[in-house]
Amino acid sequence: MTEPKSHFIEAADGLKLHAVEYGVDNGGLPVVCLPGLARTVGDFAGIARALAADGRRVVVIEYRGRGLSGYDSNLANYNPLIEIRDALTVFDTLSVSRAVFVGTSRGGILTMLMAPTEGSRIAGVVLNDIGPELMIEGLVRIKGYVGKLPQPKSIDDGAAILKELFEVQFPNYTAADWLGSAELTWREENGTLKLSYDPNLSVTVKDVEPDQTPPTMWDQFDALKSKPLMLVRGALTDLISSATAKKMAERHPGMELIEIADEGHPVRLDRPEVAERIKAFVRACDV
Repeated sequence: MTEPKSHFIEAADGLKLHAVEYGVDNGGLPVVCLPGLARTVGDFAGIARALAADGRRVVVIEYRGRGLSGYDSNLANYNPLIEIRDALTVFDTLSVSRAVFVGTSRGGILTMLMAPTEGSRIAGVVLNDIGPELMIEGLVRIKGYVGKLPQPKSIDDGAAILKELFEVQFPNYTAADWLGSAELTWREENGTLKLSYDPNLSVTVKDVEPDQTPPTMWDQFDALKSKPLMLVRGALTDLISSATAKKMAERHPGMELIEIADEGHPVRLDRPEVAERIKAFVRACDV
Protein backbone atom coordinates (compact mmCIF):
# COMPACT_ATOMS: atom_id res chain seq x y z
CA MET A 1 0.00 0.00 0.00
CA THR A 2 1.30 3.45 -0.91
CA GLU A 3 2.05 5.97 1.82
CA PRO A 4 -0.51 8.74 2.36
CA LYS A 5 0.15 11.90 0.39
CA SER A 6 -0.55 15.47 1.52
CA HIS A 7 -2.05 17.97 -0.90
CA PHE A 8 -2.20 21.73 -0.41
CA ILE A 9 -4.92 23.32 -2.49
CA GLU A 10 -5.88 26.95 -2.93
CA ALA A 11 -9.45 27.83 -1.96
CA ALA A 12 -11.52 30.27 -4.01
CA ASP A 13 -10.41 33.13 -1.75
CA GLY A 14 -6.76 32.08 -1.80
CA LEU A 15 -6.63 30.33 1.60
CA LYS A 16 -4.54 27.16 1.77
CA LEU A 17 -6.50 23.92 2.25
CA HIS A 18 -4.94 20.63 3.32
CA ALA A 19 -6.09 17.17 2.28
CA VAL A 20 -4.51 13.72 2.64
CA GLU A 21 -4.88 10.98 0.04
CA TYR A 22 -4.57 7.27 0.80
CA GLY A 23 -4.45 4.34 -1.59
CA VAL A 24 -4.81 4.32 -5.36
CA ASP A 25 -7.64 4.17 -7.86
CA ASN A 26 -8.38 0.51 -8.56
CA GLY A 27 -11.60 1.16 -10.43
CA GLY A 28 -13.93 1.23 -7.43
CA LEU A 29 -15.58 4.27 -5.95
CA PRO A 30 -13.29 6.56 -3.97
CA VAL A 31 -14.13 7.50 -0.40
CA VAL A 32 -14.22 11.07 0.92
CA CYS A 33 -13.84 11.63 4.68
CA LEU A 34 -15.13 14.83 6.30
CA PRO A 35 -14.12 15.47 9.94
CA GLY A 36 -15.96 16.95 12.90
CA LEU A 37 -16.14 20.61 13.87
CA ALA A 38 -12.70 21.03 15.45
CA ARG A 39 -11.08 17.87 14.11
CA THR A 40 -8.33 17.02 11.65
CA VAL A 41 -7.32 14.37 9.13
CA GLY A 42 -5.79 12.34 11.97
CA ASP A 43 -9.22 11.14 13.08
CA PHE A 44 -9.54 9.11 9.89
CA ALA A 45 -6.04 7.63 9.70
CA GLY A 46 -7.15 4.17 10.86
CA ILE A 47 -10.26 3.78 8.72
CA ALA A 48 -8.55 5.42 5.71
CA ARG A 49 -5.72 2.89 5.87
CA ALA A 50 -8.23 0.04 6.21
CA LEU A 51 -10.15 1.24 3.16
CA ALA A 52 -6.95 1.80 1.18
CA ALA A 53 -5.85 -1.75 2.01
CA ASP A 54 -9.21 -2.85 0.62
CA GLY A 55 -8.32 -1.27 -2.72
CA ARG A 56 -9.86 2.17 -2.24
CA ARG A 57 -8.66 5.65 -2.96
CA VAL A 58 -9.46 7.76 0.13
CA VAL A 59 -9.36 11.56 0.37
CA VAL A 60 -9.52 13.16 3.82
CA ILE A 61 -10.13 16.91 4.03
CA GLU A 62 -9.17 19.48 6.65
CA TYR A 63 -11.47 22.49 6.60
CA ARG A 64 -10.06 25.99 6.94
CA GLY A 65 -8.92 26.67 10.49
CA ARG A 66 -8.12 23.02 11.18
CA GLY A 67 -4.84 21.12 11.11
CA LEU A 68 -2.53 22.25 8.32
CA SER A 69 -5.18 24.26 6.48
CA GLY A 70 -4.89 28.02 6.74
CA TYR A 71 -6.58 29.92 9.54
CA ASP A 72 -9.08 32.53 8.39
CA SER A 73 -8.88 36.08 9.78
CA ASN A 74 -12.52 36.56 8.75
CA LEU A 75 -14.27 34.45 11.38
CA ALA A 76 -17.55 34.67 9.46
CA ASN A 77 -15.98 32.26 6.97
CA TYR A 78 -16.06 29.48 9.55
CA ASN A 79 -19.47 28.38 8.33
CA PRO A 80 -20.89 25.34 6.53
CA LEU A 81 -21.47 27.06 3.18
CA ILE A 82 -17.82 28.14 2.91
CA GLU A 83 -16.67 24.71 4.09
CA ILE A 84 -18.80 23.06 1.39
CA ARG A 85 -17.34 25.40 -1.22
CA ASP A 86 -13.85 24.48 -0.01
CA ALA A 87 -14.65 20.76 -0.13
CA LEU A 88 -15.91 21.05 -3.70
CA THR A 89 -12.68 22.84 -4.65
CA VAL A 90 -10.67 19.95 -3.19
CA PHE A 91 -12.85 17.37 -4.98
CA ASP A 92 -12.46 19.11 -8.32
CA THR A 93 -8.71 19.63 -7.89
CA LEU A 94 -8.15 15.97 -7.02
CA SER A 95 -10.59 14.72 -9.68
CA VAL A 96 -13.11 13.21 -7.28
CA SER A 97 -16.35 13.42 -9.26
CA ARG A 98 -18.36 10.80 -7.34
CA ALA A 99 -17.56 9.11 -4.05
CA VAL A 100 -18.84 7.46 -0.90
CA PHE A 101 -18.94 10.14 1.81
CA VAL A 102 -17.97 9.37 5.40
CA GLY A 103 -18.96 12.32 7.58
CA THR A 104 -18.23 12.58 11.28
CA SER A 105 -20.43 15.10 13.14
CA ARG A 106 -19.86 18.40 11.25
CA GLY A 107 -18.79 16.33 8.24
CA GLY A 108 -22.14 14.56 8.22
CA ILE A 109 -23.94 17.90 8.41
CA LEU A 110 -21.99 19.14 5.39
CA THR A 111 -22.86 15.94 3.51
CA MET A 112 -26.58 16.37 4.19
CA LEU A 113 -26.42 20.04 3.19
CA MET A 114 -24.73 19.07 -0.09
CA ALA A 115 -27.30 16.41 -0.95
CA PRO A 116 -29.98 18.62 -2.61
CA THR A 117 -27.55 20.40 -4.97
CA GLU A 118 -24.55 18.05 -5.24
CA GLY A 119 -26.33 14.72 -5.08
CA SER A 120 -24.66 13.45 -8.25
CA ARG A 121 -21.33 13.45 -6.37
CA ILE A 122 -22.69 11.24 -3.59
CA ALA A 123 -22.69 7.48 -4.22
CA GLY A 124 -23.37 6.53 -0.60
CA VAL A 125 -23.12 8.02 2.88
CA VAL A 126 -21.81 6.95 6.27
CA LEU A 127 -22.99 9.34 8.99
CA ASN A 128 -20.90 9.08 12.16
CA ASP A 129 -23.04 10.00 15.16
CA ILE A 130 -24.94 12.75 13.40
CA GLY A 131 -28.38 13.21 11.92
CA PRO A 132 -30.88 15.79 10.78
CA GLU A 133 -32.10 16.52 14.31
CA LEU A 134 -29.68 17.25 17.17
CA MET A 135 -30.01 17.31 20.94
CA ILE A 136 -29.31 20.69 22.51
CA GLU A 137 -27.42 19.17 25.44
CA GLY A 138 -24.74 17.87 23.09
CA LEU A 139 -24.40 21.22 21.37
CA VAL A 140 -24.10 22.98 24.73
CA ARG A 141 -21.37 20.53 25.76
CA ILE A 142 -19.48 21.18 22.51
CA LYS A 143 -19.79 24.93 23.08
CA GLY A 144 -18.24 24.42 26.50
CA TYR A 145 -14.94 23.07 25.22
CA VAL A 146 -14.29 24.15 21.60
CA GLY A 147 -11.44 26.65 21.78
CA LYS A 148 -11.62 26.61 25.59
CA LEU A 149 -9.64 23.54 26.64
CA PRO A 150 -7.13 24.09 29.47
CA GLN A 151 -3.52 24.52 28.40
CA PRO A 152 -1.67 21.23 29.04
CA LYS A 153 1.90 21.16 30.29
CA SER A 154 2.60 17.99 28.31
CA ILE A 155 0.80 15.46 26.11
CA ASP A 156 0.35 13.25 29.18
CA ASP A 157 -1.27 16.22 30.93
CA GLY A 158 -3.47 16.70 27.85
CA ALA A 159 -4.56 13.08 28.06
CA ALA A 160 -5.55 13.61 31.71
CA ILE A 161 -7.53 16.74 30.76
CA LEU A 162 -9.44 14.90 28.03
CA LYS A 163 -10.15 11.94 30.31
CA GLU A 164 -11.61 14.22 32.98
CA LEU A 165 -13.83 16.00 30.45
CA PHE A 166 -14.97 13.09 28.30
CA GLU A 167 -14.71 9.86 30.29
CA VAL A 168 -18.49 9.79 30.72
CA GLN A 169 -18.77 9.48 26.91
CA PHE A 170 -15.95 6.94 26.59
CA PRO A 171 -15.81 4.91 29.82
CA ASN A 172 -13.81 2.08 28.26
CA TYR A 173 -10.98 4.18 26.86
CA THR A 174 -7.55 3.01 27.94
CA ALA A 175 -4.60 5.22 28.89
CA ALA A 176 -3.28 4.68 25.36
CA ASP A 177 -6.62 5.83 23.90
CA TRP A 178 -6.56 9.07 25.91
CA LEU A 179 -2.94 9.66 24.94
CA GLY A 180 -3.83 9.15 21.27
CA SER A 181 -6.71 11.60 21.62
CA ALA A 182 -4.39 14.18 23.15
CA GLU A 183 -1.91 13.77 20.29
CA LEU A 184 -4.73 14.60 17.85
CA THR A 185 -6.02 17.53 19.91
CA TRP A 186 -2.72 19.38 20.46
CA ARG A 187 0.50 19.72 18.47
CA GLU A 188 3.90 21.02 19.52
CA GLU A 189 5.08 24.34 18.13
CA ASN A 190 8.32 25.85 19.38
CA GLY A 191 8.21 23.81 22.55
CA THR A 192 4.60 24.72 23.37
CA LEU A 193 1.48 22.63 22.89
CA LYS A 194 -1.14 24.36 20.76
CA LEU A 195 -4.59 23.23 19.73
CA SER A 196 -4.65 21.50 16.34
CA TYR A 197 -7.36 23.96 15.25
CA ASP A 198 -8.00 27.69 15.39
CA PRO A 199 -9.45 28.45 18.88
CA ASN A 200 -11.62 31.06 17.15
CA LEU A 201 -13.77 28.17 15.89
CA SER A 202 -15.67 28.77 19.11
CA VAL A 203 -17.51 31.43 17.09
CA THR A 204 -19.40 28.65 15.30
CA VAL A 205 -21.24 27.68 18.49
CA LYS A 206 -21.34 31.04 20.30
CA ASP A 207 -25.11 31.41 19.87
CA VAL A 208 -25.99 27.96 21.26
CA GLU A 209 -28.13 28.23 24.41
CA PRO A 210 -29.66 25.49 26.59
CA ASP A 211 -33.23 26.69 25.99
CA GLN A 212 -32.92 26.53 22.19
CA THR A 213 -34.48 24.04 19.81
CA PRO A 214 -31.81 23.39 17.16
CA PRO A 215 -32.87 23.73 13.51
CA THR A 216 -33.52 20.47 11.71
CA MET A 217 -32.29 19.18 8.35
CA TRP A 218 -34.98 16.66 7.43
CA ASP A 219 -35.43 18.05 3.93
CA GLN A 220 -31.71 17.71 3.29
CA PHE A 221 -31.68 14.22 4.79
CA ASP A 222 -34.60 13.23 2.55
CA ALA A 223 -32.48 14.21 -0.47
CA LEU A 224 -30.37 11.14 0.40
CA LYS A 225 -33.31 8.71 0.04
CA SER A 226 -31.96 7.28 -3.20
CA LYS A 227 -28.48 6.76 -1.75
CA PRO A 228 -27.15 3.83 0.29
CA LEU A 229 -26.93 5.06 3.88
CA MET A 230 -25.29 3.89 7.08
CA LEU A 231 -25.64 5.50 10.51
CA VAL A 232 -22.98 4.78 13.13
CA ARG A 233 -24.28 5.85 16.54
CA GLY A 234 -22.69 5.78 19.97
CA ALA A 235 -25.08 4.44 22.60
CA LEU A 236 -23.82 7.13 25.03
CA THR A 237 -24.05 10.03 22.59
CA ASP A 238 -25.70 13.26 23.66
CA LEU A 239 -26.05 14.60 20.12
CA ILE A 240 -28.37 12.23 18.24
CA SER A 241 -31.18 10.52 20.13
CA SER A 242 -32.37 6.96 19.59
CA ALA A 243 -35.73 8.45 18.57
CA THR A 244 -34.04 10.45 15.81
CA ALA A 245 -32.15 7.35 14.65
CA LYS A 246 -35.46 5.47 14.48
CA LYS A 247 -37.10 8.30 12.53
CA MET A 248 -34.16 8.32 10.11
CA ALA A 249 -34.64 4.60 9.49
CA GLU A 250 -38.38 5.11 8.90
CA ARG A 251 -37.71 7.84 6.32
CA HIS A 252 -34.85 5.89 4.73
CA PRO A 253 -35.97 2.22 4.96
CA GLY A 254 -32.69 0.93 3.56
CA MET A 255 -30.57 2.63 6.22
CA GLU A 256 -28.03 0.38 7.93
CA LEU A 257 -27.58 1.14 11.64
CA ILE A 258 -24.56 0.32 13.77
CA GLU A 259 -24.84 1.21 17.45
CA ILE A 260 -21.75 0.98 19.64
CA ALA A 261 -22.24 0.32 23.35
CA ASP A 262 -20.19 2.26 25.91
CA GLU A 263 -19.18 4.93 23.39
CA GLY A 264 -20.39 8.50 22.91
CA HIS A 265 -19.82 11.24 20.38
CA PRO A 266 -18.34 10.52 17.93
CA VAL A 267 -17.68 6.83 17.41
CA ARG A 268 -14.15 5.69 16.59
CA LEU A 269 -14.39 4.35 13.05
CA ASP A 270 -11.17 2.34 13.28
CA ARG A 271 -12.73 -0.12 15.71
CA PRO A 272 -12.40 -3.47 13.85
CA GLU A 273 -16.11 -4.28 13.97
CA VAL A 274 -17.00 -0.83 12.62
CA ALA A 275 -14.24 -0.72 9.99
CA GLU A 276 -15.28 -4.08 8.57
CA ARG A 277 -18.90 -2.97 8.27
CA ILE A 278 -17.85 0.26 6.55
CA LYS A 279 -15.63 -1.61 4.09
CA ALA A 280 -18.54 -3.91 3.22
CA PHE A 281 -20.87 -0.92 2.86
CA VAL A 282 -18.45 0.81 0.46
CA ARG A 283 -18.13 -2.37 -1.62
CA ALA A 284 -21.91 -2.54 -1.91
CA CYS A 285 -22.01 1.05 -3.20
CA ASP A 286 -19.95 -0.07 -6.23
CA VAL A 287 -22.90 -2.07 -7.53
